[in-house]
Amino acid sequence: MTPDTRAAAARLGRPARLTRLRALGGSPLQRTCLLLLALFVLAAAAAPWIAPQDPTFGSLGDTLLGPGAGHWLGTDQGGHDTLSALLVGTRTSLVGPLAVVVFSTATGIAVGLFTAWRGGRTDALAGRVLDVLFAFPALLLAILAVALFGKGMTAPVLAMAIAYMPYTARLVRGLALQEKARPYIAAYTVQGHSALFVTVRRMLPNIAPTLLAQATVNFGYALLDLAALSFLGLGVQPPTPDWGAMINQGQAAVLQGQPLSAIVPAVAVVVVVVAFTVVGESLSDTIAGRDPR
Repeated sequence: MTPDTRAAAARLGRPARLTRLRALGGSPLQRTCLLLLALFVLAAAAAPWIAPQDPTFGSLGDTLLGPGAGHWLGTDQGGHDTLSALLVGTRTSLVGPLAVVVFSTATGIAVGLFTAWRGGRTDALAGRVLDVLFAFPALLLAILAVALFGKGMTAPVLAMAIAYMPYTARLVRGLALQEKARPYIAAYTVQGHSALFVTVRRMLPNIAPTLLAQATVNFGYALLDLAALSFLGLGVQPPTPDWGAMINQGQAAVLQGQPLSAIVPAVAVVVVVVAFTVVGESLSDTIAGRDPR
């Protein structure tokens, strides 16, 4: 294949959708959500240095204090500073969903690209396996993993990553089949490039924006599921700060007239999940060529 032909093939394979991503963040709602997510990420990164106090240290003399100079958001029933626990818990609450999304997306991409390229019996068999995995809700699979391997973060994260993988694999397969029918794929195949080169170096970049949008939405769902596990006492264990565990521990404070220790982490969960959902849907609309709302 001549250099001109290779250039033409590259132009055919170049995703026009990428240019639409420049429109992301155009509306006030999108900009607000992006700003909020950036602030939470910065808080997670700098939490050990900006937290006013040690969130694992509690004083019985400071139990259930209201907002004040020493404790801006008050304290919980264990005398822990709510603001410090919220900041340090941001890191724990974001790392878990990130691990779920990274693992499920990586395995989903591998399965989806392989089955779409091979087709035939391989595609049919993989489809049946994915259908079986679809039958298990992520939260239920995580609870089963905790029952088998014990409480903590590792078992639920792995279980939820397995549960989220079929959604990414099914999406990748559909997108890869569309790309496989495009002329640039035939051009690279005729040139003699391997299937690995064509799928990873040429096909994957074209479907990456859509995968990014799906991963963004999945992050919010994973955060909500992991927070629910921690709320039930099956996820992150004390004294490690976590938003779900903070909500659980703050229930007693609500009954005693100091609801901030439960309301603040609950609001943080809702804000982050909504922000990720808005950003993910905006990405989807932008990639599809629709005007994001």
